[in-house]
Amino acid sequence: MALPLAGVKVLDLSNVLAGPFCAYQLALMGADVTKVENPDGGDLARRLGADKDAAARQMGASFVAVNAGKRSLTLNLKDPRGKAILKDLVASSDVLVENFRPGVMTRLGLDFDALREVNPRLVYCAISGFGADGELSSRPAYDQIIQGISGVMSVTGDAQSAPLRVGYPVSDTVGGLTAAFAICAALLDARTTGQGRMLDVSMLEATLATMGWVVSNYLNAGVAPVPMGNENFTAAPSGTFRTGDGLLNIAANETRQFVSLCALIGRPDIADDPRFTQRDTRKQNRHALKTEIEAALAQDSAANWETKLVASGVPAGRVMSVPDVLAHPHLASREFVRELSVPGEMQPQRVTRAGFRLSDGDAAPGAPAPSLGAHTQVLLAGLGYDDAAIERLRADGVI
Repeated sequence: MALPLAGVKVLDLSNVLAGPFCAYQLALMGADVTKVENPDGGDLARRLGADKDAAARQMGASFVAVNAGKRSLTLNLKDPRGKAILKDLVASSDVLVENFRPGVMTRLGLDFDALREVNPRLVYCAISGFGADGELSSRPAYDQIIQGISGVMSVTGDAQSAPLRVGYPVSDTVGGLTAAFAICAALLDARTTGQGRMLDVSMLEATLATMGWVVSNYLNAGVAPVPMGNENFTAAPSGTFRTGDGLLNIAANETRQFVSLCALIGRPDIADDPRFTQRDTRKQNRHALKTEIEAALAQDSAANWETKLVASGVPAGRVMSVPDVLAHPHLASREFVRELSVPGEMQPQRVTRAGFRLSDGDAAPGAPAPSLGAHTQVLLAGLGYDDAAIERLRADGVI
């Protein structure tokens, strides 16, 4: 099977998460991704993650998560010889991804204007916290900073707990997905016109762009969002409910679903209560409605209610932990988690494929995350460097 991006060559100069996650999506789709890392330690993510022993070997769990299927080349971009090697690689590449602070690549003489002289077809993607220009552009950016500034934290949690950080680096991840989408679109155009382009991806703007309904309610209706915890601001009853054993999400967003819910829990009278007969009145009286529903749900467990509600056409699902969902037979049957053997190590790497499947196969990594500089020798040999020249570069700290 040929994956959609087979033959596309990508240079990944990025670190930690937003950029590497972007390049990982391209690798999953078949792109040949070469990760260009500093010889002095490489990507910081190599030393991050819960497995301290793996982090000490520069193969931290954080690195493994978004770098499987890539090759690793070490290169000192401050050395003129390192710059020359990168330009040689750019000449035969289709994409370059970097997430340095704006201005860094310009100071190195490796920005878009410089590299398109080498390869006019190059799609150059710069990912930063706030974009290449504007008042905030020079600020360093981390996921939590973007979550706070974007308003995400202000609407996460409830009146007592907000503002609250989302439990995973959502802005980094969204920034990476946005970049991968933009790259694919630009690649399509480059293949048609022969001209690449610069992509300026802002994590702040990418995050805000995913907050569509919340942002639109303010821009077009003048309604500022408030934190509502596990309640759905568009409908009721829609949120998280206590049961006799465990928590259950119910999304009875349509009237017919609400009526079915009331009948199933043995309280058909709730659907006839004047406070709850209309969609808007249900939202206005959501707390009273929740009290009535939870009293009935207390008679059984979340697992049993889930089965009964889903069978009756009412959207429902237990609140599960990450270990629980990863062990679920549904994900096992769809082969979402892949095990990759690592040469010289007893423990395989376990990674996730893309969040979709193809009709003729899966977008999944074909090789484990690479050790630092694992492919430097072969890549430089491919550029015409002999063993003696490569050893001189290594001795001088260029690689």
